[in-house]
Amino acid sequence: MLVYRDQTTRLDLASASAGDILQAVFQAVPEGVERIYVTAGDPWHREAGRYPFLRDAVAAWLNAPIAGWRTDTGRGKDRMAGHFVHARHPVGRYQRQGAEQHVEIRSVGEWFDPEGAAPTTVRDAFVLLWKALRAHWSDAVIMGSPSQTGRDLWTRTIPARGQFADGYPVLSEELRGLLHATAGQGRTELITPPHVPEQLPALVEYDRTFAYAKHTWKSPVGAPRRVTATTFASWSEKEQTRALFGCGHWQVRVSVPDDWSHVGILPAPAPGERAWHYPRTPGTTFTTWAGGPEVYTALSNPLAPWKIEILDGLLWEDGKPLDDWSKKLKDAWASLAAQANLHGDPAQRLAAHLASRAVRSLLLYGIGSFAQRPRTVTGTTPRTDERDIPADAEIIGFDDDHVTWQRPTGFARDPNAHPEWAASIWSGARAALLSMRMREDNTHVGALHAPAGSVVAFRTDAVYLTTPQKWPYHGQPGEYLHKGHLTGPVPAPTTEDELLALRDAGRTALHHTRTSGEA
Repeated sequence: MLVYRDQTTRLDLASASAGDILQAVFQAVPEGVERIYVTAGDPWHREAGRYPFLRDAVAAWLNAPIAGWRTDTGRGKDRMAGHFVHARHPVGRYQRQGAEQHVEIRSVGEWFDPEGAAPTTVRDAFVLLWKALRAHWSDAVIMGSPSQTGRDLWTRTIPARGQFADGYPVLSEELRGLLHATAGQGRTELITPPHVPEQLPALVEYDRTFAYAKHTWKSPVGAPRRVTATTFASWSEKEQTRALFGCGHWQVRVSVPDDWSHVGILPAPAPGERAWHYPRTPGTTFTTWAGGPEVYTALSNPLAPWKIEILDGLLWEDGKPLDDWSKKLKDAWASLAAQANLHGDPAQRLAAHLASRAVRSLLLYGIGSFAQRPRTVTGTTPRTDERDIPADAEIIGFDDDHVTWQRPTGFARDPNAHPEWAASIWSGARAALLSMRMREDNTHVGALHAPAGSVVAFRTDAVYLTTPQKWPYHGQPGEYLHKGHLTGPVPAPTTEDELLALRDAGRTALHHTRTSGEA
């Protein structure tokens, strides 16, 4: 089913190759259409059984020859050239040969899980999203991805006057590299037996609503001040506390208390991996980098203070470069969430719900785009021209006709690259998974306020427990929503796939309980 403006057309996509999609779509719509969203079916996975890795199947689908079309090489200063090979949400970029027609094939899953919605409902969701954004940005444009759109909207909030009228200072490549290497993103951790029972009494999911929006009210600005161990030690306790509450990134030597029995607090590089883990064994000592919110949580948590020695650090001035942008997105989200709850038409309720999820993606992926990690370029070369493969490229797949490769290109010279903003928000969000004060209710919530041994997993904004908690929820950003509840005994998950299967079952069970009037 193809939806274009107010037209709905049934298409025959044949084998659902990229070529079949382009041919069928442009028999039904004008050539000026620049973007095609696939809402279901994942056609790039059709031949997955032929390849050892899903990414190889996607690359083969993107790079299959198409009569009359070639891979887009970009337009002018447009750097979005070539295909983006991603296992779940790839982007195919094509140009009609001998013409200036450019088109992308994308997955709507970049924006939200369509939850089985009809294509007409998905289109309505984008219309509602556009209207909600236009209420705050009169010139808002929905671009191809939420990260592009989120960044574009933010550029429209840069002050027209004052100290930062020309934009916010960009860190040196050295400092950007340091943050890239030492500032992780969301916490993803599965805790397995014997740290939890083999049979769980229950699996209860609490997910933080629109979580990152809670941590954008303050961000680092300008060039950071270097703080040595000697300087930090010379400060009074009040000065040290103020620094840890400020916008900082700290290298610390950490000792887990001898009587500690709960989850880990501070991230540390996982040995031999490009990942993070959270040491929790009593008496363990390790060195790592962490943001101020996490360091302060380790020092002041409700169970036992950890021993923290500041070895080095970067301390910025506090600023509000994201506050206006975030407030507008929160207002748009709240408006759409209200429509999702109150609209009389079920299809429009779903469309508003999907649009509210899209706003969440704008903020989530917009923040991620500020990190500006070193870019990796993916390309393909015919097997007959293998000598043209860049010398520093890594071959990641091949078939009878093409070789797929990728190579790092370093940091882009982007005037809006701010990994310090992303690092600060990620640190605040990880800390809030452990302990967060709810001022209106005069209480604390988070994993450290659940019994020891009851935490099964963390997944970015969510925590999974074996016991339900009486955590207040008012529908505000950052609060913990009781999202899933699977009554036990439940076999403790030992893999991510097992956890996700139990998560889905728990959400279904809780929804059934609520709709049947049992709770």
